[in-house]
Amino acid sequence: MRIALLGTRGIPANYGGFETFAEELSARLAERGHRVTVYCREQYAGRTYRGVRLQYLPTIRHKYFDTIAHTAISTMHVLFRRYDVLLYCNAANAIFTLFPRLAGMPTALNVDGLERYRKKWNRLAKSWYLISEWLATWCCTAVVTDARHIQEYYASRYGKQSTFIPYGAELGKVAGTEAVRALGLEPGRYVLYVSRMEPENNALLVRRAFENIETDFKLALIGDAPYSASYIEEVRRTADRRIVIPGAIYGDGYHQLQSHCAVYVQATEVGGTHPALIEAMGRGALVLYLRTPESEEVAGDAAIPFTDDLQQKLQWAVSVPADERAEWGRRAMQRIESYYSWKAVTDEYERLFRRLTKNA
Repeated sequence: MRIALLGTRGIPANYGGFETFAEELSARLAERGHRVTVYCREQYAGRTYRGVRLQYLPTIRHKYFDTIAHTAISTMHVLFRRYDVLLYCNAANAIFTLFPRLAGMPTALNVDGLERYRKKWNRLAKSWYLISEWLATWCCTAVVTDARHIQEYYASRYGKQSTFIPYGAELGKVAGTEAVRALGLEPGRYVLYVSRMEPENNALLVRRAFENIETDFKLALIGDAPYSASYIEEVRRTADRRIVIPGAIYGDGYHQLQSHCAVYVQATEVGGTHPALIEAMGRGALVLYLRTPESEEVAGDAAIPFTDDLQQKLQWAVSVPADERAEWGRRAMQRIESYYSWKAVTDEYERLFRRLTKNA
């Protein structure tokens, strides 16, 4: 099949979960013989990457227009091409899925979570996300949800049946530790947090909780965000020498950090299935997560929830014997292997695309 992915910043992944999703899915589809194109905003590689064709197009660099501007331009571009199926990411892009569909190209939309609840958006942006939820129910050929909770939301609020396909993750630890040691961390003796540094992802909450526990472990707060300078400055305002905040880290360095942490903390409030949560569990970490329906769905009984007791849970996690942390890690990996492998995810998308092209 000729497949295009639109609505992300592009690949290789150098931003967030949708970009990692786009890279891992597109590369695996290309390995299976499909002709895959990913539409990109910035050039980090050549014209191809991991067997995937990269199409670079301009955008408007603005907090509120970056995503929809690039997707609008990308949609105009695909109308003069011929693809068998298009996969859009992000519910905000719902309106654009209609035009290729009218031109005879089936479109699927991964809506992610309920983005209108993110604190970074103003009233207009939140209203657009709400309108886009409704647009998603009829503009595209198929809606994809990556969490059962989001699938149930679209069914109950809009009467829209969607296709549930979760996010994927690699299994097992990587061997390298040079990126870990470069940050002054010792393998197996640090707590890790990874997310975009935005208020609803609660990096500040994690930092403050860690400052109040007794341990010689360190805390690594990993992440960045293009439009959250004041919040990031507040997160960085600490005198605790146990805390390192190096910014965003991608690729092998990111995999090393997740593979060798003692404890991983997922503190996000909003969104569907959180990629970093699945990835940390797949690497075999003891995971503490903020209790939300989406994260609880992923974690099952293989990770530990917190609400307003993060400090106590952190103190426990760094104090238990290493073999007890390792047992939690084994349970986490088993759960990811059973439900969230990239092979199973790719199988499901391939099955969806074949069904859409058959019915086109």
